Amino acid sequence: MDKVLSFLNACPGAVSQGIIWGIMGVGVFITFKVLDYADLTVDSSLCTGGAVSAVLIGLGVHPLLTLPFALLAGMLAGLVTGLLHTRLQIPAILSGILTQLALYSVNIRIMGRANVSLLGQPTVITLLNVPHAILIGALFAAGVILLLYWFFGTEIGCAVRATGNNARMARALGVNTDTMKVLGLVISNGMVGLSGALLAQYQGYADAQMGRGAIVIGLASVIIGEVLIGSSRRNFGLRMGSIVLGSIVYYIVITFVLQLGLSTTDLKLFSAAIVAIALAIPTIRQKIVQRRALRAGTNGR
Repeated sequence: MDKVLSFLNACPGAVSQGIIWGIMGVGVFITFKVLDYADLTVDSSLCTGGAVSAVLIGLGVHPLLTLPFALLAGMLAGLVTGLLHTRLQIPAILSGILTQLALYSVNIRIMGRANVSLLGQPTVITLLNVPHAILIGALFAAGVILLLYWFFGTEIGCAVRATGNNARMARALGVNTDTMKVLGLVISNGMVGLSGALLAQYQGYADAQMGRGAIVIGLASVIIGEVLIGSSRRNFGLRMGSIVLGSIVYYIVITFVLQLGLSTTDLKLFSAAIVAIALAIPTIRQKIVQRRALRAGTNGR
């Protein structure tokens, strides 16, 4: 009974964290689902956004005004990855790894040390006031989704989506697919940088290791969200909203498992297992449907 009460008490915190990480999940969705691009930059661009926000707050800048700078820093990280891939013809996954590695040193340069504390500093969002954090996080998530929904309905946004769906066809229609890839990576990592800034303010510090494994959490949010809505062909805005919901579900599951006694050192393994299972669900579901159709055909004969 004590564990149940402890879990219920921890759920609001899981929801607030899930919303913040959900914004990062939306960024992963843009590369993973829209662009069909395996981008690993997010493991470091998340920290870049957090580092920029934390340092600026320490310099006396209003915490809300630090968010556009964090967004811009994430965008610059995505720009580097995009240029490495399109201009230097470095494979997609390697371009992300190279930027991710370089950003580790850049992030420490920005902070001047391995971590920056925001203890006693004003922040837009904080874990000390979870209900307020949920409200603020939800407003930011809704704003991001509405803005991206509008953008991907424009001509340029449709060109980005077309590039991910069929790059050859997009080129045949006169779309500069290299530019669209760079633009998609810039937007994606901008969202990740914004999420990193909110996360740093929420937890009260920015750390050079805070983005490790972020890609796994992002993928988990995307896959769980799509499993929840039941189809990848739903309304584009609904798909992005489902990612935030998927992130919340992910953190609630993590909280539940921790209450059962799982060691925090096993969380990476558990997270990887969740992503693997979520990725396998569509394949398993398809095989079940095919087997049922085969059996129905056999019985009909």
